[in-house]
Amino acid sequence: MPQRILVAYASKRGSTAEIARAVAGELERQGIGTEVMEMDSVVSLEPYDGLVIGAPVYTGKLFGDVASFVRRHADKIGRIPVAAFLAGIAPVYPKAGDPMQVIGLMTAALQPVTPVAVTMFAGKLDPSGQSFAERSLTKLLKVPVGDFRDWNAIAAWSRQLPDLMQIGGA
Repeated sequence: MPQRILVAYASKRGSTAEIARAVAGELERQGIGTEVMEMDSVVSLEPYDGLVIGAPVYTGKLFGDVASFVRRHADKIGRIPVAAFLAGIAPVYPKAGDPMQVIGLMTAALQPVTPVAVTMFAGKLDPSGQSFAERSLTKLLKVPVGDFRDWNAIAAWSRQLPDLMQIGGA
């Protein structure tokens, strides 16, 4: 029976959801069954052999309650391999914070699970989706706007997951 990986994510404006779908697409090209689902919608991890969690970072904080997700699924999450990714502006705007520190926040939120891989991708900052206050702050702080996602880096990271998770395709 082919193995299945759940790609669960939190997304405020859709960018992290798009990365989650790209990760799943790369896994599927390797013959691994995937399902992509918003983290809050996940009822059970029982049908899955592995888990990838994705969350965006805003003002140095994880968006989405990863720690609560881990507690809610504690019965299964400790028995399957877990990988995680973050998306945010920090990789292209150092004033937003150190990506390694943010990776540490994700790793801490996953405890007691030790992930097989955690990374941070540059995200997308589109002022048209921001509130007036957010746009004003973005402009004041000279935060770069645009789509900074590196789809080749996302694909390369995703291709490593089956080996890291010791999960094979059909």
